[in-house]
Amino acid sequence: MKLHQLQALVASADSGSIRGAARQLGLSQAAVTRALRELEQEQELPLLIRTPAGLGFTPYGKTLLAHARLVLNQLEQANMEMAGLRGLAEDQVKAAITPWLMLTVLPPAVVAFRKKMPKVKLELFESLMANAQSQLREGTMDFAITPLPALMAPQEFHCEPLLDYETAVMVRHGHPLSKSTSIHQLLEQDWVLNYTPENYDDLVRQLFSRHGAQLDPHRIIHAHSLGMSQAMVESADMCTWCPALLAGLPQLAGRLTPLALQESCDPVRLNIVTRRNSILSAAAHALIDALVRQLRLQTRSARQEDRRIFERVRILI
Repeated sequence: MKLHQLQALVASADSGSIRGAARQLGLSQAAVTRALRELEQEQELPLLIRTPAGLGFTPYGKTLLAHARLVLNQLEQANMEMAGLRGLAEDQVKAAITPWLMLTVLPPAVVAFRKKMPKVKLELFESLMANAQSQLREGTMDFAITPLPALMAPQEFHCEPLLDYETAVMVRHGHPLSKSTSIHQLLEQDWVLNYTPENYDDLVRQLFSRHGAQLDPHRIIHAHSLGMSQAMVESADMCTWCPALLAGLPQLAGRLTPLALQESCDPVRLNIVTRRNSILSAAAHALIDALVRQLRLQTRSARQEDRRIFERVRILI
């Protein structure tokens, strides 16, 4: 496979047509067509589906497209890092941080990082794994700090354990069922949860089935941000399952009530997740170091507010 062939493949997918790919790459349509035809011939597999509505991809084409994006993104990262070393370009880091770290550790860590590397461009995302997963796969994100479904770790991603934290079922302050003592009392309620297709079954097992409970799947609302989940809990009387320390955050004080249920869930492991075999830049390593350093400071803090938040957290790094 040649670089120009992979570029033609990705540009065709992004633009949806040969004409659009040619315009994006600054080539003739004939050159793009030739590159794609050569790629199909070399692989001895049909990669594209040509229709009057535009280009589509066969299953073989979709597989190769995913790898092509990774290759091109890795090359772009290498070019940017080398240009940065020559003083010709700014380095940048794209990272996704799980919401409760975003509300606690992230702000002071970013301040410390920017003092050390003021010219690095930062792009930060709220990391629920369902959101970060696709960007990590494509190589458009450097790392994510997030729980990682066990089935995904060996195949696609490298994960370094960061910490374990306890979880709790929660409702809004003053909810009619805030005195519930069993998950079985909550099966007629709507739930707002975050999950990926890979960890949905494990989530249901953790919360319900291993305790002999069964929740109608239609009662589960799939939310992709902390703000959305919080709105559903507070304004729609839904139940949620989340890090137990959220109830101690100043931003959420008096708004969430953890339920004292007789059924318990296993601690959740938070990982530093990267795409397997990817190479992190010096700036990405520096941001991770700043986050870990701040996390250690706050977990060892004597302040009552920090103790209330981090008492159910166990650092692993």
